[in-house]
Amino acid sequence: MNKKIFLAGLMLAAMSMNVSAQKKDGGISQQMLQQIKGSQSKGAADKAIFNAIAANNINDLAKNFANAGEFDTHFSVETKAQSIMNQKQSGRCWMFSGFNVIRGNFAHESDSLKVELSQDYLFFYDQLEKANLFLQGVIDCAGKPMDDTRVQFFFKNPINDGGTFCGVADLTEKYGVVPTSVMPETYSAENTSKMAALVSSKLREYGLKLRKMVAEKKSKQAIQTEKTNMLGTIYHMLKLTLGEPVTEFTFAFKDKNGKALEAKKYTPKSFFKELTGKETLNGTFIMVMNDPRREYYKTYEVDFDRHTYDGHNWKYLNLPMDEIANLAIASLKDGKKMYSSYDVGKFLDGKRGYSDINNFDYGSLFSTTFPMNKADRIATFDSGSTHAMTLVAVDLDAQGKPTKWKVENSWGPEWGHKGCLIMTNEWFNEYMFRLVVDRKYASEKILKLADQKPIMVMPEDPLFGADN
Repeated sequence: MNKKIFLAGLMLAAMSMNVSAQKKDGGISQQMLQQIKGSQSKGAADKAIFNAIAANNINDLAKNFANAGEFDTHFSVETKAQSIMNQKQSGRCWMFSGFNVIRGNFAHESDSLKVELSQDYLFFYDQLEKANLFLQGVIDCAGKPMDDTRVQFFFKNPINDGGTFCGVADLTEKYGVVPTSVMPETYSAENTSKMAALVSSKLREYGLKLRKMVAEKKSKQAIQTEKTNMLGTIYHMLKLTLGEPVTEFTFAFKDKNGKALEAKKYTPKSFFKELTGKETLNGTFIMVMNDPRREYYKTYEVDFDRHTYDGHNWKYLNLPMDEIANLAIASLKDGKKMYSSYDVGKFLDGKRGYSDINNFDYGSLFSTTFPMNKADRIATFDSGSTHAMTLVAVDLDAQGKPTKWKVENSWGPEWGHKGCLIMTNEWFNEYMFRLVVDRKYASEKILKLADQKPIMVMPEDPLFGADN
């Protein structure tokens, strides 16, 4: 057979197969495509809008000019200001927000003594503990196939730098804290991606080895010995990127005028007790959340959503937004800041540090609407908690109802409104999700509900991603 004829035949056969493969019910047929094209307007306005969008940022074009002026920055209830931190290129907002609460409470209780805490120090142990959580989780699930949901959960993200306030509580109880001057930030602490990728790769390799050991029916002691050796390598990698954590140090607090007081010797755990007056934060707070998909006044616990294998899962009481607001207001009136988290990117004007659902009009720009409510957005992965910030102020009207809120962010003092973000109460209700509040600000009814036996939920749920 002529070679050219043979090749042409093959090409025709391939084309025929492709055409038939493209005619399956549910695909876009030529007739459907023509209907789609026919539904498009062909006026000069669409052409002008395309030219504008093609050359500009969508947010710049959707910005609501009527809402772009100055906004009120006065707050009727506000905690003491403190230095604004910067998490740089890392997902450690949960730690920055938690530390803001600790040092804010310390300043409030100690007549404004100031201190900055080392994220680098606690981040070292956060990463080591998460590595152990992964390795032990792999051992616990070793009898399941690789495509099992829980096995994939571990191998997909062996380690990460996101988290929740539960991590702050468990890690500080176990390892304490140190001031920034004792263990400053390293490049890898502020730029975590490459370190995380290398550690993750090593952990996945180790995970496969541990699964093989279990399959070969190696003894429990042999498996645990091997896991400990593996963690030795991870410790070494963290030591080279973050520095080895200090075990004791000398430190002098400075007052609000910058004057150094008497220097004392501390361990990380004794320093934590000096700041908080406690051995642990666990048991002193409740976590509340607004999830309109689920029944209110029920307590839920997110399985595997923790920082340490032997620590606490994230457990929260689901409340309507008005009750969450009441808890926050009670804390702020007493001068106490709080850990809180949000879907921060929605309708955010970062230049001004202002979040308002009227900041942008995407519907008019694209001649459509975006009508999903909070429950629908969560259920479809369109919205969820993405970023932790420190709630520091609220403005109340004559009836005592909130009109706007303010948080300290961790994107540096030059960002937004002097390092802070101001949000309208409308935006707060739509895009605020988590709040951690001292138990003393909750009623007996709320405390009893928070302590009820939790309903277990899985970490794959749309709302339960880590704060970054």
